[in-house]
Amino acid sequence: MRYPETAHECPTAASHLLPEIHLRDVPQALIAALQSRFGAQCSLAQAVREQHGRDEGTLQAPPPSAVVFAESTRDVQDAVALASQYEVPVIPYGAGSSLEGHLLAVQGGISIDVGRMNRVLSINADDLTVTVQPGITRKALNEAIKDTGLFFPIDPGADASIGGMSATRASGTNAVRYGTMRENVLALEVVTASGEVIRTGTRARKSAAGYDLTRLMVGSEGTLGVITEVTVRLYPLPEAVSAAICSFPSIEAAVRTTIQTIQLGVPIARVELIDRHSVRMVNAHSKLGLREEPMLLMEFHGSPASVKEQAETVQEIAAEWGGNAFEWASTPEERTRLWTARHNALFAALQSRPGCKALSTDTCVPISRLADCLLDSVAEAEASGIPYFLVGHVGDGNFHFGYLLDPDIPEERVTAEALNHKLVARALSMGGTCTGEHGVGLHKMGFLLDETGAGAVDMMRAIKRALDPKNILNPGKIFAL
Repeated sequence: MRYPETAHECPTAASHLLPEIHLRDVPQALIAALQSRFGAQCSLAQAVREQHGRDEGTLQAPPPSAVVFAESTRDVQDAVALASQYEVPVIPYGAGSSLEGHLLAVQGGISIDVGRMNRVLSINADDLTVTVQPGITRKALNEAIKDTGLFFPIDPGADASIGGMSATRASGTNAVRYGTMRENVLALEVVTASGEVIRTGTRARKSAAGYDLTRLMVGSEGTLGVITEVTVRLYPLPEAVSAAICSFPSIEAAVRTTIQTIQLGVPIARVELIDRHSVRMVNAHSKLGLREEPMLLMEFHGSPASVKEQAETVQEIAAEWGGNAFEWASTPEERTRLWTARHNALFAALQSRPGCKALSTDTCVPISRLADCLLDSVAEAEASGIPYFLVGHVGDGNFHFGYLLDPDIPEERVTAEALNHKLVARALSMGGTCTGEHGVGLHKMGFLLDETGAGAVDMMRAIKRALDPKNILNPGKIFAL
């Protein structure tokens, strides 16, 4: 499998350690116009700009020249229109929790923060839909609708914004049962590169009317428009919920249990793999006493009878693969404790090596190839000597390695990037993808070419040029123009 280390599609240097920076001029006239239009909603403060010029990943770039805190669709329109007038880049900003350099101002410009656009606009409980502004986070959304008996299931771990989750086509721990943002976004309001407002989709569950612009915008990472409203599907809260953990003698045993569970059609809601390194780190961070062996963390939704049946079936499968110490967590408090520990795995890992940075990977393969891909990748990580941890939404073939790097030892970054390249090449050779949920951003642009081919990337470029002829919407991401 070829990886184009020096191809123009890849934004990083040959070593893939730094993004290429091509700053475009931001005229003082634009800054003055923004200050006149937005007043205190426009910040030039260094600390604010720096906050909006980085995400949770490891890549770095100069901060944007200004930050506009939008409070309405009209604010977004006016900011984009001014940027278009001066041909200056705009980078949408939600919660800042992305990992692949999506927020970096690699061509300069202004950041449009939609965090204040955080209202629930309408709840249509009978239709199982809700329409929200993009800045509301998934936790805030579920808190707002808790009295309806419904919930929004997409859970990427971080308390990400719904707009950002739409832009990156996020998924997470519940995707094996409820799908990803691709399946759960019904309609959008979007501000285009010219400052025009368009609407895509409806609240109807299906449509055959024209091009599917909603799916085009979902996953476009801010390169085709700025999302200002989102309509998503909701689901009834399950009558019964039960969680369980089970330790295994090896990663292979845990993965084979997962594969057999999915192939038998067990409608499990969540199944997470946590390797022994992750368990050790989580134990230290969250003061748990879990067995320090590869582990599956599972959750079952449904009626009491169906939950019991699902759990018994999985327990029998796990026993066939040497699973032991099957423990139940039936109360909300116990389940929350376990899932909080899982969601804090990154922080636990960082705490395990003070001062380190985590280079996080993200690939997804067909479920039948999951064991092969994981085992070979684990062997390479172990041989490298780089501290690492492994977690995975293995029910849908998605997993993440986190390589823990000392920022003062550049050689560790080189080694980790080499491991990442081998991992992605392996996933692609098995019919998988370079990113199951993080998105392409900056870090995976070269991999996108390998995955889709030059013709598909050229088609994406043609769409980008047609919808954003001045190349002002989050330029330099996904592919290079």
